[in-house]
Amino acid sequence: MQLPKPWYSPKEYRKIRIDEARSELELAKRFLEEGLIRNAASKAFQAWKALVAALAVDKRDELSKVFSGKVRLRGRRERVDRVDWVIAVMPTSYLKDVAMIIGGKVDLLTDKALWIHQYQYNGPDPERVLSPYGDDDSARRDIETLIREMEDILRSIGQ
Repeated sequence: MQLPKPWYSPKEYRKIRIDEARSELELAKRFLEEGLIRNAASKAFQAWKALVAALAVDKRDELSKVFSGKVRLRGRRERVDRVDWVIAVMPTSYLKDVAMIIGGKVDLLTDKALWIHQYQYNGPDPERVLSPYGDDDSARRDIETLIREMEDILRSIGQ
């Protein structure tokens, strides 16, 4: 199945990204149950990116002021609005910018998600140079918090 692009069908794209967020959340919870904290971090972060991408669809007009212009799709002649490319790809490097425009809880939780992402790659670091978490239990608590908050957001949007 091909993921619909937001420049073709924003409503369908949003729905599929919400479904993706739910699926990744379930995997994150299973990994936590098995004690696979870094794997859970990976899935929780992917769920967060999918959820932010879905929410970004509703903020397209505001996002277009920041992400203006056109981009050429890799390997194609087709050009699309940069804002639609950002919503479709949701690069980690743009995640905070998008979250700030969405605002509220999404902005605040994006900081936690980015810390979890850093932990995913570097693991715990007692010195807290490579990771904001000195041990796996601290990371686990933040992952559990992010999961709960994502579930609340998903319930609130009713899809």
